[in-house]
Amino acid sequence: MSVVALVLAAGSGTRFGSDKRRATLADGRSLLAHSVERARAVFEDVRVVLRAGEWGEDFGLPADCRIVVSPDAASGMGHSLAAGARSLRDSPALAVAILLGDMPWIESATLRQLATAASAATIVLPRHAGQQGHPVIFGREFWPALGQLGGDEGARAVVQANRGRCVVIELEDAGVLQDVDTPQGLM
Repeated sequence: MSVVALVLAAGSGTRFGSDKRRATLADGRSLLAHSVERARAVFEDVRVVLRAGEWGEDFGLPADCRIVVSPDAASGMGHSLAAGARSLRDSPALAVAILLGDMPWIESATLRQLATAASAATIVLPRHAGQQGHPVIFGREFWPALGQLGGDEGARAVVQANRGRCVVIELEDAGVLQDVDTPQGLM
């Protein structure tokens, strides 16, 4: 199963107090670099959505990491997700895993398990302890809808409109729920 990864990292992170993407984890890498490396350990094609004027090197990302620019990132996550989805036109993948750049603790085995469940016609939803988490994997049939998103709601409307095509995967990995919103979230 061919799944491309799209790491959303164009948000402002206002609750963090500074650019959380640059925050350093215990191993010395930035939060964003750590999240991207987790994705690269599983997915062959990893694309990172950044704001206009930003470069992968700014965050310690590998030189071969494909950057997608979201010129309207300040208008909300939906715009960044749409920019990323439109970048997939050249991808032969059957599905896209939408990862968040502030979720560095998702286990590689979890990403593999979710990718294995993906198809071109389904939306894979990870769940841990009764809560929906990330990444959500959208089959290729949903990419046009993702490319039309806007605002700050992300892909919630696409999921809601296609409940009958969703596959829920119960996971033991609490990392699917753990994002970093404040400096205390790094501990």
